[in-house]
Amino acid sequence: MKLEFHPYKLELKNTFTISHGSRDFQPTLIVAVSDGGSTGYGEATATSYYGVSIEKMQEDIKKLEPLLAKNIHKTPEEIWELTWPKLKQNPFAQCALDIALHDLHGKRNGQPLYKMWGLDISNIPLTNYTIGIDTVEKMVQKIEDFPWPLYKIKLGTEDDVAIVRELRKHTDSVFRVDANAAWTAEQAIENAKALKDLNVEFLEQPLKADDWEGMKKLYKESVLPLIADESCIEESDVQKCAGHFHGINIKLTKCGGLTPGKRMIEAGKKLGLKVMVGCMTESTVGISAIAQLLPLLDYVDMDGGLLIKNDIADGVKVYDEKVHFPDRNGTGAELYEK
Repeated sequence: MKLEFHPYKLELKNTFTISHGSRDFQPTLIVAVSDGGSTGYGEATATSYYGVSIEKMQEDIKKLEPLLAKNIHKTPEEIWELTWPKLKQNPFAQCALDIALHDLHGKRNGQPLYKMWGLDISNIPLTNYTIGIDTVEKMVQKIEDFPWPLYKIKLGTEDDVAIVRELRKHTDSVFRVDANAAWTAEQAIENAKALKDLNVEFLEQPLKADDWEGMKKLYKESVLPLIADESCIEESDVQKCAGHFHGINIKLTKCGGLTPGKRMIEAGKKLGLKVMVGCMTESTVGISAIAQLLPLLDYVDMDGGLLIKNDIADGVKVYDEKVHFPDRNGTGAELYEK
């Protein structure tokens, strides 16, 4: 068994701004796990907002090398149960490792993951394309530079409805609005009324993650569906979201990978929730992992590869308003040569 780390700095096509801050580069870590015959690749981004660094992810995974070597023949799910007690304080690291092990597992078994899971990719949702907070002029320019049928509009300003109203003048595409926890319940109720008339499909995380009372009120009064993001981080959060949200957005990096992500999808569906999986501006390595789940999803946000200038891998790609799967096993991701 061989464990390798490949840190990269992804360059964004545009300065990316949400209510938490702005950035032009996204550090990311690729974890490669080899069993002597095949190599699996996983990814997790470093995010200061969540206190996650490249160095800490490498350090925490490196400590598990003897455990991995001893158990490399087991399934990713079995290995997840062994590593999670040691990595639960660093779910981003667990995610990168879990995706790498799933990719390796698929390659060893000679199948793409979605086929191993018995899924059919003939009818799958299309990703939205994210427009970060900016001047209205620049947001309009981003839409015009990348025509797409579905946009996620990042908001959290004093003029959110006015921004969407102006953007609507420049495209007929469907909008999704992500307030990144910036509104109050009263603001969200009023904003939803105006946004519904502007062909907004749903509101994502309108209130602070722990404002469950506000969400209960909003859930009763909102004219638009509500999707949890920061309120749905780990598996135990799914149950809490029922009766407060109409759906959940699962981030593999936040919950610890494909293994818990699949369980969260199943739990959400049992509760009657719409299910979405989102990305963290990953390269095609992370996006290819998300793509394996597409047949299980109602919505998806996997535009990471579309938002960066220097993608580091081949794999599942999104273009021509379609998702294109490569003829490869595992997740289908392969690093470009440096």
